[in-house]
Amino acid sequence: MAWPRVRLVITADDFGYCPRRDEGIVEAFLAGAVTSVSLLVNGAAAESAAELARRHQIPTGLHANLSEGRPVCSARHGASSLLSPEGFFLGKMGFREAVAAGDVAFSQVREELEAQLSRFRELLGRNPTHVDGHQHVHVLPGVCQVFAEVLQAHGVRFTRLPLEHGVGGCTWLEAPARAFACSVERDARAAVGPFSSRGLRESGFAQRHLHTRFVQSPCLVLPVAVLPVPASDARVSTGGPMPSWA
Repeated sequence: MAWPRVRLVITADDFGYCPRRDEGIVEAFLAGAVTSVSLLVNGAAAESAAELARRHQIPTGLHANLSEGRPVCSARHGASSLLSPEGFFLGKMGFREAVAAGDVAFSQVREELEAQLSRFRELLGRNPTHVDGHQHVHVLPGVCQVFAEVLQAHGVRFTRLPLEHGVGGCTWLEAPARAFACSVERDARAAVGPFSSRGLRESGFAQRHLHTRFVQSPCLVLPVAVLPVPASDARVSTGGPMPSWA
């Protein structure tokens, strides 16, 4: 049986996080190791990253961020279910805990996503090629419905669903990382319906059983983190400002 044609897309997330990271991403793109990027419009280096994307004609999507740094929406700089008292997002796990507890106002998620899409267009002069979520926030229950509605309204056709079959069997992952990956995979499965019902196409996520995904999806996406920073700087986001490495 002939295999269907597959387009391999290797996306570097966190573009705009800091200049050193962006330098590594651009180097990887120019070497042909990366084919697209996802831009953090609230990142410390968002403006310079957007200039790099224009200069090198890098296909660029939005890496929507609801968990780290400060919001883009001006209305959200006051009291907000998305923010700590200091005005920062709640962090990778803090945001998930707030969603699970029913403490997140989804109308505020919509406002922030709309603001980030608007900021993306200001920086790049066009719509994003795709939209996905920083730390996979876009597949969380309730949040995914908001994303699906907003992306459909803005004409965005592609998102990413991290369907990593068998991740629970990856014993080489430390227990907390494996538990987090399993929870993300469960959320992604539940998010298939809301996204597909709004006409969003899933660009398949790389995983162990690649042959299965090739049959189901014409576009295989490998999201990668290009991190040319000291290992001592790596950490789990717990809320607060996004670091800016020089």
